[in-house]
Amino acid sequence: PPVDNLTELMEFALLGFADMPHLQWFLFGLFLIIYIIILMSNGTIFLITKMDPALQSPMYFFLANFSFLEICYVSATLPRMLMNLGTQQRRISVVSCATQMCFVLIFGGTECLLLAVMAYDRYVAICNPLQYPLVMNNRVCILLATGSWTIGIPVMIGHTYQIFSLPFCKSKQINHFFCDIPPILKLACGDTFINEMLVYTVAVLFVMVPFLLILGSYSKIVSIILKLPSATNRAKAFSTCSSHLMVVMLFFGSGIIAYLRPNSRHSEETDKVLSLFYTILTPMFNPMIYSLRNKDVIIALRKLLFKQKVL
Repeated sequence: PPVDNLTELMEFALLGFADMPHLQWFLFGLFLIIYIIILMSNGTIFLITKMDPALQSPMYFFLANFSFLEICYVSATLPRMLMNLGTQQRRISVVSCATQMCFVLIFGGTECLLLAVMAYDRYVAICNPLQYPLVMNNRVCILLATGSWTIGIPVMIGHTYQIFSLPFCKSKQINHFFCDIPPILKLACGDTFINEMLVYTVAVLFVMVPFLLILGSYSKIVSIILKLPSATNRAKAFSTCSSHLMVVMLFFGSGIIAYLRPNSRHSEETDKVLSLFYTILTPMFNPMIYSLRNKDVIIALRKLLFKQKVL
């Protein structure tokens, strides 16, 4: 009956790590631990940047936004992946799949823009220290953060709508652990050329442009740092920036390779490994990279822990 056909169309199967049946529980445990680490570490950074009076500069305002964003970003993919691993139920409705893709794209786009804003913040702080309080005033910080969160929303909703208005007549099996663009485009029939061009356009606007702005900011910063008279000042400026650069390289490196290479080169296994980098590993390393390399954050953490002990 035709009704069955319709219900078939309304569902996909997320294969995830189905090709490793003996590792399902190990992976479930591993990703559960990673998820808990991400929630706790980013949650802690968010709390101390809000509570500690010493951490009220623009840099920590953006860091609070960033930690909150990492929690949102990971929560768009990991809970579903854990559910699939734990229950071995791989089915996902088209609506859930589109919703997941939309959130992953919105949060991913926000992350690119926010990293660019954070690079600009460091650029002003190091290259125009006297102007810094004027340039990065409260209003500017709120505008930059709000812009980072909202600019991508209409673009990514439109982008997701475009992809899901394609006819899907091939296999319903998504060889991935979340609804990402490349594996879904593989399942579409008919001509996906326009959609692929749109993927490239969005990737250039939301990934390449922020990445180039970040590189521009940092090349300026490095040239200023090298001119600093004292070695201690140089070391201090480098340590602030090197932690940021490590995050940028990890996130943008994997994202650019995943979205900006030619479609013929897409191996599904490589896609999975790359997206593990930008969806799960970066949010896990970010708090470590940012906080363990930052004296103020460590002092604030100690204060927080000490307060708990006193109570």
